[in-house]
Amino acid sequence: MVVFNLQAISQDLGQHPEPEQHVEDQATAAHEDLGAVNTEEEIGAYIDHHLQDSHDFNFFSDAETGKHYGFPLPIIIWDEGLKVFSSAKFHHGEEVVEMDGQYYRLYHSKIYETDAQGTIYYGENGFPSNEKPWDFSITKNVLTMMLVGIFMLILFTSLAKTYKKRSFPRKFGRVLEPLVLYVRDEIAKPNIGENYRKYTGFLLTVFFFIWILNLMGMTPVGVNVTGNIAVTFALALVTFVIVQFSGNKDYWKHIFWMPGVPWPMKIILAPIEVLGMFTKPFALMIRLFANMTAGHVIVMTLLGLIVVFQNWIAGPAFFGFTIFISIIELLVAFLQAYIFTLLSALYIGMAVEEHDDHHPADNEDIPVI
Repeated sequence: MVVFNLQAISQDLGQHPEPEQHVEDQATAAHEDLGAVNTEEEIGAYIDHHLQDSHDFNFFSDAETGKHYGFPLPIIIWDEGLKVFSSAKFHHGEEVVEMDGQYYRLYHSKIYETDAQGTIYYGENGFPSNEKPWDFSITKNVLTMMLVGIFMLILFTSLAKTYKKRSFPRKFGRVLEPLVLYVRDEIAKPNIGENYRKYTGFLLTVFFFIWILNLMGMTPVGVNVTGNIAVTFALALVTFVIVQFSGNKDYWKHIFWMPGVPWPMKIILAPIEVLGMFTKPFALMIRLFANMTAGHVIVMTLLGLIVVFQNWIAGPAFFGFTIFISIIELLVAFLQAYIFTLLSALYIGMAVEEHDDHHPADNEDIPVI
């Protein structure tokens, strides 16, 4: 396998001696070939395609007719002015779009400025060097988050209206009530304290938002929202902002001038505590992203191994492993939502906690209990 890859690389270098001027074939670069996914390279490309965001919702493709079944999404870019058009114009990356004298091409789920031929240039690092416009498009992940937000709004509005009429929920509300009470009584109250009501709404929103998105990532629809580092960064950033704006004077005092320790140690501990302000949300971001991405990769790799080995022993064995890992992923989907919510509540509780920093003097009588 290594020899084969080296030979392919040497052939490519022979055909394209200057990476900066390398022009890749449009149909091959921007659009994966239709048909069966049989080789290791095709399986790897298919997994990467599943993990990435896209500018359209493509449910499946017909290898015989070359048709894609799904629906396009709006493209919204800023390049010397606002430009809005349908992603169908890209035809899954096979066509170049002309808007106001500018040409754009969809390449590996990114929009690049190009020429009428759709030329993609490469830099010394091997990545495209074409300019990219500001992309504000409604992608597959953005649409999924909007739908989940609307679904949660309808769901919990209905639950709230039910409590106005009676003291107990009905129908699906009976499933939601234990989860709402669990987040309030087992996460918010113990970790935040008497001010828990102020932050319970945020914790409930984060918990159900992440949990539903995790579950949707396991469906054949092919969305991987929580496996997108930008999404987990945004969620962690919201927690970070809430923690910092909720911090009381004791919180900031313990960060910049920790009481109860000698002043030389205070100077040493202050930078460490400031760094800790940023490592906490960073851990939230990476934990959710890494766990959900790893789950998708493992499941799809096991399915790909069935195609690679193609025998009656490997097929049932890897299929069984896939079912087993998928069941574990159901637990992980809930667990990651729980951990993110729990740690968010813990960080908020640390910021709003009232500290008793009174230290009796050496000559002060200390009561013995």
